[in-house]
Amino acid sequence: MLYVTDTITLQDWELTEQFIRASGPGGQNVNKVSTAVELRFEAERSPALTPAVKNRLRRLAGRRWTKEGALILFCDETRSQVRNRELARERLADLIRKALVAPKRRIKTKPTRGSIQRRLTAKKQRSELKSNRGKVTDD
Repeated sequence: MLYVTDTITLQDWELTEQFIRASGPGGQNVNKVSTAVELRFEAERSPALTPAVKNRLRRLAGRRWTKEGALILFCDETRSQVRNRELARERLADLIRKALVAPKRRIKTKPTRGSIQRRLTAKKQRSELKSNRGKVTDD
């Protein structure tokens, strides 16, 4: 089980881990040991998440969200399989915690009369400054 918050825990059947060989430097260790982790979370079927949280999670996940409704995280940062597994699980928990926070609705505001007046006077001053530029004629 993976504990996300006090109220949300993910069951083992929702998570699938696959270990594969990592790329990059590491010498013979990279060629022999499968240290990279691919963590698959069946988000669409998860009973722990509400539909609103699932929608926000889908938006946050981006390309990591599959057509089947699963979230796939890949981690090959360290040479240790156990550490990569922990990092992938932490990232999943952080992503779900971010999706739990509902965004605030924006309240439309109207500019004050003073701010409109200041803007218009500044525009007028600027246009006068620019109109005074140009060729100088002999009068």
